[in-house]
Amino acid sequence: MNKPLLIEIGVEELPAIPFLKELPNIEKKWMAILEKNRLLCDFDFFYTPRRLVLWHREFQVKQEDSVQEQFGAPVKIAFKDGVPTGAALGFAKKCGVSVDELDKIDQGRGEVLYFKREVIGTEAKDLLNDIINEFINSLNFGKSMRWASRTDTFIRPIRSLAILLGNEIVDAELFGVKSSNHAFAHRMVSYEPFTFDSTDYFDKLQDNGVILYPEVRRETILSQMKQIEEQNSVNIELDQELLEEVVAITEYPTALIGSFDEEFLELPEEVIVTSMKEHQRYFAVYKDDKLTNKFIVVSNSKTEDFTHIIAGNEKVLRPRLADGMFFYKNDINNGLCNEGLKKLTFVEGLGSMYEKSEREAKIAAYLADIFDVEQKELIQKAVMLSKADLMSEMVFEFTELQGLMGYYYAKLAGEDENVYTALKEQYLPDGEDSELPSTKFSSIIALSYKLDNLMGLFSVGKIPTGSKDPFGLRRAAAGIVKIAIEHKLPIDLGKIIDALADSYTGLDKKQLIEFFNERLFKIFDVNPSVLKAVLGSKETDVYQISKKLCALNPIVLSEDFKEYSATFKRVANIIKDLDTNSKLNVNQSLFEDNEEKELFAKYSTVTSKEYTTYDEELEALFGLKPELDNFFNNVFVNHDDDAIKINRKNTIGLVYQEFKNIADIKEITI
Repeated sequence: MNKPLLIEIGVEELPAIPFLKELPNIEKKWMAILEKNRLLCDFDFFYTPRRLVLWHREFQVKQEDSVQEQFGAPVKIAFKDGVPTGAALGFAKKCGVSVDELDKIDQGRGEVLYFKREVIGTEAKDLLNDIINEFINSLNFGKSMRWASRTDTFIRPIRSLAILLGNEIVDAELFGVKSSNHAFAHRMVSYEPFTFDSTDYFDKLQDNGVILYPEVRRETILSQMKQIEEQNSVNIELDQELLEEVVAITEYPTALIGSFDEEFLELPEEVIVTSMKEHQRYFAVYKDDKLTNKFIVVSNSKTEDFTHIIAGNEKVLRPRLADGMFFYKNDINNGLCNEGLKKLTFVEGLGSMYEKSEREAKIAAYLADIFDVEQKELIQKAVMLSKADLMSEMVFEFTELQGLMGYYYAKLAGEDENVYTALKEQYLPDGEDSELPSTKFSSIIALSYKLDNLMGLFSVGKIPTGSKDPFGLRRAAAGIVKIAIEHKLPIDLGKIIDALADSYTGLDKKQLIEFFNERLFKIFDVNPSVLKAVLGSKETDVYQISKKLCALNPIVLSEDFKEYSATFKRVANIIKDLDTNSKLNVNQSLFEDNEEKELFAKYSTVTSKEYTTYDEELEALFGLKPELDNFFNNVFVNHDDDAIKINRKNTIGLVYQEFKNIADIKEITI
């Protein structure tokens, strides 16, 4: 028999960001607990800032009866001369019965002790108290709090609990709050709870000013924003993270348009938008692709007159922007200066931020040489200015604007365009879908920052472990690869370490390169064995690695590769005893069969040509397949004459070596 089950956990306003981080796990955790208790069924989960709701249209009122089977020791061990041994006595104790109550069963390998018990399902209402407490305690929102005289904790105080199975109130208690059929309305409707049953809960919430469904709140906000855009001929910047946050903090949302003094538009756009978003949860408004002095606030008020709400938000925003203007003008007057970085510690063991800048300058000088960039003085200037905005008042207030404020201040100071652009782009890429530095000049600054982070932090033992990567070194490694590919830059981490090792005492080169190569398996979307094969070519330049992968992977994915694979596995088997890292000599005068002559002739033709791409070279090398197949089918490699045998193996070895310049083909598996 099934009945509807409604659970509402009423709380004080949930903080949006920690709640949204845990949100993807909430339904999974409830499902796992139901499954453990043999009560799994379909359900919906809804939330507002003041309630968590689980709704089951059909919930089992009782666990299904079940049969528990237990198997014990073999009978010949359990009994000796008809007397039960410790094995039998222990199994009986485990089952909670006497030895006489045990059965025997033959599972095909002789008789073993056996006990079967029929388990009568428990009433769901007798389980729900423990289930809900386990569920709530499983939620992880980061920081939690205590309230009143309680010693247990949750993200916010629990104020109500409703558990209705059908229309029966299930007896339960959560954080000292007993279950009832009461829930709280929107604060602007009433501070008093209202009563409900499982048939009218959703209607009564709506009547009491609460939009329970997050998707409805989201669509309401978007619809209202669309209307504002049409009425005012503007465009609202729809920040998805901010939208989800607003959905999570409102029960009855209303999008409103407000404004601020136009004089504040003198501030960089990012300062205004960051101030509105981070501090006030406002959406920016644009017209003709330019930021306007308007903003969108989503109110949680239920009223007919929003005038005072708009005015209040305008009043709150003004001092925020006034502070920003004060910081901005002070920073312009002070100019970009990196002297203060000498007092700002980077990481213990790696000195100050100024010393970090000096190390980055050495890396930049090295990269400028190998990238053949002539603007070496400008590159040095850009590196030494790159962290200067950390000393600015604006970045002290808005740390997420570092680099960007350096761009604005350097531009206002009349610095070269390459310099101020590099300052803005020095941390790119900073995410999975992030933009990349736009020029080779900017790339050098960005690479220097990432390479110093990797070499410096590895040298003092700050190495990522498990899922922990507080310094973003995995992201740094990925960024280096992406920049190298985008701008076709030769980046060889081993050579860079060798050239700059004196700046990083204690750096384990092998450990860092292994870490970097491990990241390649996450970065490149290819068959892992293909990447392993390319790395087996001893290639260490990440741009060349990417080119080789781009050439080899489509061949491996093709329908024809199975045939190629069979041939080249035979190649790998024949040369497994050869030292393929040494020079292999072939004496053509020892050839006896036409097939070995034809193979060597085709090999000589293929290797005598110059190829502009790896694609062309691989096509030519894989074109050796017919000659290789003829060789394998008609030539006996293990000749009685050792000289001929070695000559034939060396012929195949030469083919393998030529492939290995691109990839070690024996590593490829499909």
